[in-house]
Amino acid sequence: MRTPIRSTAVAVTAVSLALLVTACGGGGKSDDAKDVGKTAAPSATASATSEPPAEALTAAELDELIVEQADLPGYQVQKAKAADLVKSDAVSTDKPSCKPIADGMSSVAAGKAAVSAQRKAIEVPKAGGATASPADALGALSAPVTSVTLGSYDGQGAQEAFASYKTAATDCAGGFTLIGGGEKTKITKVAPETVSAGDEALAWTITTDMDGEPFVTKLVVLRKGNTLASFSTLSLGGTVKALPQAVIDAQATKLG
Repeated sequence: MRTPIRSTAVAVTAVSLALLVTACGGGGKSDDAKDVGKTAAPSATASATSEPPAEALTAAELDELIVEQADLPGYQVQKAKAADLVKSDAVSTDKPSCKPIADGMSSVAAGKAAVSAQRKAIEVPKAGGATASPADALGALSAPVTSVTLGSYDGQGAQEAFASYKTAATDCAGGFTLIGGGEKTKITKVAPETVSAGDEALAWTITTDMDGEPFVTKLVVLRKGNTLASFSTLSLGGTVKALPQAVIDAQATKLG
């Protein structure tokens, strides 16, 4: 069994190769399974807020708000397939307070989300002809892939989930162990990044020990009202140098 991170890396390979087969044409949506209905995980202490309690969106309403192909020119945007979805209870950590970061990295809506939706966005490599060269292929495999997860919450659930990320960032800066699929993955560092979006936002560079080699990913979380969006970006090249700003901006725009 693979951890969510390893499974995602395999999925990145499949998506990248599929893009090369379609001659990097920025194809449409795939015929994927429906988004996962509900996810749940222990929530953190609610942050102080004056915002009134809210009702969660329906699955259909949330699905209208997540980024799609038309929102991201130059990207291939696909629904996450049922086989790619990870249940919250399938992911754990050696430090309980680090669970939100593990969830974000695994495309799981943190906290007590009533409904969630997922997409994957990969920048389409540019190729001049119908057949990609070896260099094009390498570029496709190294292209950053961003998994976008939206969660909609009742009451103060989104604020509580966001607060749990704040706690995790402090408690887990020096690393933790992610447990999933019967395997353990060592996160060695969680370093803060600067980001501005929605009502509030946080971002980190996360370094993972992958078979003795550092594997760098980016994690961003933003809250807009009672909706929480997380963005987990990785590359088979092993290092993601920048936040997925185009994806963040497009999602923030759709959330209003």
